[in-house]
Amino acid sequence: MPLNIRIKPATRNLIDRAAELLGKTRTDFMLEASERRAEEVLLDRTVFTVSPEIYAEYFARLDAPPQLNERLKRTMTTKALWDEA
Repeated sequence: MPLNIRIKPATRNLIDRAAELLGKTRTDFMLEASERRAEEVLLDRTVFTVSPEIYAEYFARLDAPPQLNERLKRTMTTKALWDEA
């Protein structure tokens, strides 16, 4: 099904430049960007319904102090490569 939109030349040029950098057509670029944004909007509005028990457990885990482990400790104490220079 065709979709026609009016677009300012500056916006079209911006889209065309980005699409070209990715090796995509304008249509493919716009469809991909629109689909990604539509998914973001829908996911932001997703509501999870859970029982009061699950809800309480979820918040209990959020409030609990972090559990230290060797991997986390190593990650937190290792200098970043860009900090070693």
